[in-house]
Amino acid sequence: MTLGRLGLVVALIFGVLVATVSVQAQQTGKVYRIGLLLPGAQPTTPDWKQRSPLFQPFFQGLRELGWVEEQNISTEFRWAEGKTERLPDLAAELVRLKVDLILTLSYPAALAAKQATTTIPVVIMGAGDPVGTGLVQSLARPGGNITGLSEQATELSAKRVELLKETVPTLSRLAVLWNAGDAGMTLRMGAIRVAARVLGVTVRPLGVQERNDLETAFVAMTQERPEALFVVSDIFVNIHRRRILDFAAKNRLPAMYEHGFYVDDGGLMSYGPSLVDTIKRSAFFVDKILKGAKPANIPVEQPTRYDFVLNLKTAKALGLSFPQAVLIRADKVIE
Repeated sequence: MTLGRLGLVVALIFGVLVATVSVQAQQTGKVYRIGLLLPGAQPTTPDWKQRSPLFQPFFQGLRELGWVEEQNISTEFRWAEGKTERLPDLAAELVRLKVDLILTLSYPAALAAKQATTTIPVVIMGAGDPVGTGLVQSLARPGGNITGLSEQATELSAKRVELLKETVPTLSRLAVLWNAGDAGMTLRMGAIRVAARVLGVTVRPLGVQERNDLETAFVAMTQERPEALFVVSDIFVNIHRRRILDFAAKNRLPAMYEHGFYVDDGGLMSYGPSLVDTIKRSAFFVDKILKGAKPANIPVEQPTRYDFVLNLKTAKALGLSFPQAVLIRADKVIE
């Protein structure tokens, strides 16, 4: 056998041995348990993890980092079914299961996890301003057992009001619909009021916490006739978005939303962080923590990509025309 062939054989044998050791290590290594604390309802389709716009990016992000479900990670989902009062009990249940990490969506879920444990690492998404609500000490050094992603929601409020004012130049009275029972959303409401004042716009706050509150808010808008609506998104408002969208359409009310799926469903316009990017990025935090990093030392990240979405069909139905200066900034235009 020549030296070249001998080297090739040795390389092949070495490769097989490495692959075998890798497989054995994966089979005998620890399987980390991730608890997911979620305010919504569990999807009903059997392949929702692969197809859900919420979870597909997360699991894709994990796979790209070498984490595969049922090989080196497992997941425990807990759903509040839209009843945020259930979140503390669900968080406590995950703590009793001794999961290695808790991933939360929304401020109420993050707060429930914070109150349930000071030792299990918590990664937050969609919790608004984590510093303003006291979830972390600072973005650079969160401290404690919590880190994750900030929505920059209070800072974004000014931009959203500006875009709405550009689209409706005569805007002087703005109705704001938000969940008054959510501290994160209340902070956002305050930022909207400040931004509107700078633009000479008067805000009509319409806080909602229960289903009946929506009807009260609709009656108030019907009577007072604001010139536009700003919808602050949280799980409660999202659950009732069809009613909100129908009301805005029926009353020819231009509205700014925080997420593109409202515009996909018929809303006029939205501006906010890319949900896909945010959800996928959360896998980075999971990876860092499971590999030994402490949440206290992992800076909370702010979004790097924002989506501005417009619906031309809705604008036409409202008798509006987007100014060219607004149109050219859109990332997505629905026709």
